[in-house]
Amino acid sequence: MIITRTPFRISFFGGGTDYPAWYQDNKGAVLATTINKYCYLSIRYLPPFFDYNSRIVWSKIELVKDFEEIQHPSVRAILRYLAIDRGVAIHHDADLPARSGLGSSSSFTVGLLHALYGLKGVLSSKQQLANEAIRIEQKVLRENVGCQDQIIAAYGGLNRIDFSGGDQTHVTQIILSQDKIRLFQDHLLLFFTGLSRTASDIAKEQIENTKNKKRELKMMYEMVDKGVNILKNGSDLTAFGQLLHESWKLKRSLSDKISTPYIDELYDRALKAGAIGGKLLGAGGGGFLLLFAMPQDHPRIKESFEGLLHVPFQFENLGSQIIFYEPVTL
Repeated sequence: MIITRTPFRISFFGGGTDYPAWYQDNKGAVLATTINKYCYLSIRYLPPFFDYNSRIVWSKIELVKDFEEIQHPSVRAILRYLAIDRGVAIHHDADLPARSGLGSSSSFTVGLLHALYGLKGVLSSKQQLANEAIRIEQKVLRENVGCQDQIIAAYGGLNRIDFSGGDQTHVTQIILSQDKIRLFQDHLLLFFTGLSRTASDIAKEQIENTKNKKRELKMMYEMVDKGVNILKNGSDLTAFGQLLHESWKLKRSLSDKISTPYIDELYDRALKAGAIGGKLLGAGGGGFLLLFAMPQDHPRIKESFEGLLHVPFQFENLGSQIIFYEPVTL
């Protein structure tokens, strides 16, 4: 049996510039970090004593005799991609809900690839996991997704990721002191809006609008440099929150599906309670709302959001990991 643990992520700046429709002709970059909320996948070869070939447990329980019967699109595609020729038992658990803006789909894809390679006795690199997850999601499943989620899930940590034509990517770890990391984390709040959505549907319109949003996307790309500089060189992080606010206003302009009247009302409520800035994570439409505020203002913001789930978190820097490995001889 093999168990993988793959983190979810928070993206600060540059979202939208990681789509091939943009970075094939322009520079793209994101600033993002993984957090200590995870997707867990346990996998083993299924002993041949059952009247089904494989058992897949996610929000459904699937008992199938052939891989092509599997309803979960990522599981079906990855089993076919890796040419798995024996029945498997796959069990999925996660710390946070799917379709909530934290890159959960890509964490699942990366984690499943990692586990199945381990099952085959193959040691996969972080870059390999990221590249193959991107290929499966974009080319096989034909989803409207960018490239940041797969990379950050595989690598882990606080990183700047650059994208350029020819699908070239470069990952640069942002090195900060432990005191600066704690200070940064102490300014952040994460709330679940209670709304879930399918990112691919929202991203489709954003991708189609790319050619009409060049000015906005260039500004969002430039904000990555500004965000990194604030973290590395500034003792006062207020400017980071202000930059998040400017970025959120830009992101809302990319598509009318990114925000909703309810999300706008929540964000305005947060600003009135003391938040300096923030953003809706992921493609938009729902999921998690990230806020940046002075630590002394957090209690007032939490009080104003009574009824919404506050999710404490810490940054993590390991990325996708095999946390249990036991060879099976049967």
